[in-house]
Amino acid sequence: MKELKIILSFFVFLATLSVMTGCSQKEGVYKPKASKYTSAARHKWTMKEYCVLGKTYKPTYVSVGQRMAGIASWYGPDFHGKMTSNGEAYNMHGLTAAHKTWPMDTMVKIKNLQNGKSTIARINDRGPFVQGRIIDCSYATGKAIGLDRMGIAKVNIKVVGFAGEVQSDAMIARNIREHKETRVVITDFGIQVGAFRRFEGAQIYKKQYARLDKRYSPIIKRFDDVEGAPLYRVWLMGFKTEEEAKDFILCHGLEGAFIVRN
Repeated sequence: MKELKIILSFFVFLATLSVMTGCSQKEGVYKPKASKYTSAARHKWTMKEYCVLGKTYKPTYVSVGQRMAGIASWYGPDFHGKMTSNGEAYNMHGLTAAHKTWPMDTMVKIKNLQNGKSTIARINDRGPFVQGRIIDCSYATGKAIGLDRMGIAKVNIKVVGFAGEVQSDAMIARNIREHKETRVVITDFGIQVGAFRRFEGAQIYKKQYARLDKRYSPIIKRFDDVEGAPLYRVWLMGFKTEEEAKDFILCHGLEGAFIVRN
């Protein structure tokens, strides 16, 4: 009876899909994968919510051209050779930096608003965990903008690319005008759309959802600790944010569906 009710809900969903396509819009997305800097596993791990000194931080995606203003600091010899969040050994002479929430390998242009100096660095660590500070520069990055003498400074940081690839200011401005901003997405939100005792039922549901929208991929997750028998859950994965997943549920009236993370 439960499976029949779910299937009926599915067909209602199909019937309303054609009149509700305005709820979601496609956009160019850059999905990070293993690079010469960061493994796929590290990308996923560093985008999980974490807590430091009693404060919770929620890493999220960014768009090329996105900005942030605040205080920059630098860290050097005491950390040289130690492991950074993305798995690299910290090199104080490399052009890198730490950020609390932006993805690993995000390329940022850092401008010292107090002397006009700027440089480009790659995020490979988490921090700084000090009130008001938005970025912690390596010694080389800090020296390039004068932090070796100033210690800290007011800065503006801007996303200019990913994984070593940097876009020019002109290209970023044009893409923003034409609404073609590149976004980096690490998190993989999903929606549970069904649960079955029989694997065959889950397979049928998976095939049905596979035809709905190529942006999202249905998968089957097996859970063995449910009343002594396996339960096969069907998840629709690939949502860039929790808000997008919520929007999908609301737009299509998916009663009983809820958000998951793979």
